[in-house]
Amino acid sequence: MQRLLSLATLAVMGGLGFLFLRGGGLDQIAVGPRSGQQSSAAGNQDRYYVPGSWSGASDIEDDVASRGGAFPSQSYQPASTGQGTGALPAGAANGPTIRIASFNIQAFGNTKASKPYVMHTLADIIRQFDVVAVQEVRSQDEYLIPGFVQLVSKTGRKYDHVIGPRLGRTTSKEQYVFIYDTARVDVDPQSIYTIGDPDDMLHRPPLVATFRTRQVHPDEAFTFTLVNIHTDPDEVSRELSALAEVYRVVRRSSRGEDDIILLGDFNTDDRNLGRLGQLPSIFPLIAGVWTNTRQNRQYDNLIIHQPSTTEYSGRSGVFDVMRRYNLSQNQALEVSDHFPVWAEFSVYERDYAGRIASRRRSVGR
Repeated sequence: MQRLLSLATLAVMGGLGFLFLRGGGLDQIAVGPRSGQQSSAAGNQDRYYVPGSWSGASDIEDDVASRGGAFPSQSYQPASTGQGTGALPAGAANGPTIRIASFNIQAFGNTKASKPYVMHTLADIIRQFDVVAVQEVRSQDEYLIPGFVQLVSKTGRKYDHVIGPRLGRTTSKEQYVFIYDTARVDVDPQSIYTIGDPDDMLHRPPLVATFRTRQVHPDEAFTFTLVNIHTDPDEVSRELSALAEVYRVVRRSSRGEDDIILLGDFNTDDRNLGRLGQLPSIFPLIAGVWTNTRQNRQYDNLIIHQPSTTEYSGRSGVFDVMRRYNLSQNQALEVSDHFPVWAEFSVYERDYAGRIASRRRSVGR
């Protein structure tokens, strides 16, 4: 209870955080690395600030009509059918939408990097999406991720990355990464930070960053904040409760950005999200399908606030690596024991009625 109260206090402080930006207060939220830079855990422990330099849509109250924590009752299907099809919608990446994905690349380190066929498969997977939140990077090699991003960019599209500090209570540390297509989206370098966790509620506190779509007028571009998370499988219930507070912290400290997308490896399915799933209008985009390579568990998801994120196109699913690349299960397991999960969103900022919203028109009123 004391730990939950402490995290609840963090949530309240997050709502007032921007007032402390120049005063050196609110040392609960730690700065993460800048776009395209390597970082170390030690280098980020003593630097703090609250993000929020872009103006987004107006915030709304968190107590809007609730879904009551109840999710659609569905029978689980393997990822080769229904929502989990391995085939992505044809041409969608070049249309008025972007694809956002999450991918736990199981123990992504030097062992995988030593296998060219694995690295080339991973690179091609990343190219299917415009922004990918990656979990479970485990390497002391500072050049692993920059080198991998260069491989992803080899076909001519230019990708960049944001990488967080090494996190974890044991000697086996992990890093979060965002990899993104620079022609499709850009990242606000002042928005990147790691959630502070002074009471050790989370094994690996999330990495947060705010993005904006390109190729449309900046006043109409979809802006969104991604919260990259990998829960501890031994402490899922407690960490889901903590993530409910993390969501509130990020939303309240985002200076009006209401499109907050939690994505990553939650180590649970869409029907068992605990306190996180009971937040008003919180909605998991992956439901009723397996997300692991062995096709017997759902771990991974993208979670939105449904009334706010009207930019969601209604299309999401699991990218079936075995089907796409004609791999056996053992071959696919060399790539990862997870499949990527993805969702599509409009490139335009939309209001709560789903209409294109212009910040220019809003300012002029």
